[in-house]
Amino acid sequence: MSINIVSIILAIQGAISQGLIWGVMALGVYITFKILNYADMTCDGSFAFGGAVSATLTVVFGWNPFLSLIIATLSGMAAGAVTGLLHTKCKIPAILSGILTMISLFSINLRVMGKANTPLLGVDTIITKIINILPESITSIYNINAWVTMFVGIVFTIATIGILYWFFGTEIGSTIRATGNNEDMVRALGGNTDVMKILGLVIGNGLVGLSGGLVAQTQGYADVGMGTGTIVIGLASIVIGEALFGRRFSFAYKLMSVVIGSVLYRIIIAVVLQLGLKTDDMKLLTGVLVTVALSVPEFNRQRAMKKKMRSYN
Repeated sequence: MSINIVSIILAIQGAISQGLIWGVMALGVYITFKILNYADMTCDGSFAFGGAVSATLTVVFGWNPFLSLIIATLSGMAAGAVTGLLHTKCKIPAILSGILTMISLFSINLRVMGKANTPLLGVDTIITKIINILPESITSIYNINAWVTMFVGIVFTIATIGILYWFFGTEIGSTIRATGNNEDMVRALGGNTDVMKILGLVIGNGLVGLSGGLVAQTQGYADVGMGTGTIVIGLASIVIGEALFGRRFSFAYKLMSVVIGSVLYRIIIAVVLQLGLKTDDMKLLTGVLVTVALSVPEFNRQRAMKKKMRSYN
């Protein structure tokens, strides 16, 4: 029994670490789906694109793993720009433009890596780089890789939330938010909604690409299929955060709730796997979690309305 408890504790530690890393991706999905109100399907492709670019630059070209994350971010931004141009200039529907980019990126990722999988064995990653500069008294800590991954996740999520909070308080950021709320009003006031859509998609997919690079660096490999289900995971993180913390608070609070939702999602997955759930059922579990998280606020609203009606009667 004690072994099982220890296993669950270690699984939760790893889940928190991964939840923080994937939280950067969830923030990117939040920008496109919630702020821009754009049903962007590019994320599955741009996530794997960021991972493929980061792994290839590190393994094949010997780049510093931290520098490779910058190119991974730029790669995701390029993917978002393509989706935005397909939608705004070619007048392709939002969902279809994202699907076209996502499908194209599958072949591009294979071209970038030259194969379906690129392991980062024998090369320095961001984790090994940090461990190498730490004193031996710290590196001797049990499961040090998970602790360092958690540290990396905390640093990147805090930095991302801070930058997003600042940017969306600027005139351009406010215009992007206004475009998502009321596109016709922004256009009537002389704003270029096409540019705002493209910019929002660029920023969102840039974060998704960065998260893909971080995941590749922390898990030790990049795979052409690593982005499968990224959109669902991002949405699960968003709705779990909203279901638990609500939407009535400040923008910074909403961004933090997305990351917390990502961490909680990973913890739930880790715990149920430790309790015996088969990995084949993970997609079903994700679907159930998203359904429940989306339904709870509506049930609460209906219950509040009924209670209010009874008070009037």
